[in-house]
Amino acid sequence: MNAGKKMKNVAEAAKGKAKEATGDATDNRSLQAKGQGEKSKADLKQAGEKVKDAFKD
Repeated sequence: MNAGKKMKNVAEAAKGKAKEATGDATDNRSLQAKGQGEKSKADLKQAGEKVKDAFKD
């Protein structure tokens, strides 16, 4: 996996997790859902990169 893409995906997942936690703490369901979505999106991107790497070998 490209190190740059991996770091970007990890940062995006962390950002989503932070938004989710903030939404949970402030009882803001919209922010919580947005954070969950961002976290899921980053996880899917990372999984896609791992699949690409598996087929490169």
